Amino acid sequence: MMNNNWRHLCVDMQRLFNEDTPWHVDWMRRVLPQVERVVSIAPEHTIFTRFIPPVRADDMPGTWKAYYVKWAEMTREHLAPELLDILPELQRFSPPALVFDKPVYSPWLDGRLHGHLKRQEVDTLVISGGETDVCVMAAVLGAIDLGYRTVLLSDAVCSSADETHDASLELFSSRFSMQLDIMECGEWLDRLAATAA
Repeated sequence: MMNNNWRHLCVDMQRLFNEDTPWHVDWMRRVLPQVERVVSIAPEHTIFTRFIPPVRADDMPGTWKAYYVKWAEMTREHLAPELLDILPELQRFSPPALVFDKPVYSPWLDGRLHGHLKRQEVDTLVISGGETDVCVMAAVLGAIDLGYRTVLLSDAVCSSADETHDASLELFSSRFSMQLDIMECGEWLDRLAATAA
């Protein structure tokens, strides 16, 4: 039986980033099979995050307001609501997979996710999704700050910018090696199977 102290945090694998929008991530489809494989092993251990833009730019504070003035077409007053959904290939796993919505890059800001994980006595997070250099980075750094053992699945993360994706993986491996394991999905699943044997 699998240990219960890990969760798969799948970051922002949404139609918003997969379809023809200004925020389209070209190779989200390329990592989807690896993400789906990890989710399918134990969907009850998966938590999907969704990036939820405000209804209008004025609803956000500080520089977020300016951000959404620039990206006004990505506010909810203009955006088709179904684009906020998790990709259909993954959405079918929820429930039992959970969904946590967030208004900013980090899933940790309001404390709900951390509180949920602490109540479940989770100590290990396995992270996939997009984008490597934005929301995934925020998720990883927050997980490290909160003391989780953190595993980044290098073949299950994606970005719209190859150069900063590669630079982010290099940063993670060179500066956070004491607190972060980077591995491919196959290696993680092999380790999981070994603990379940």
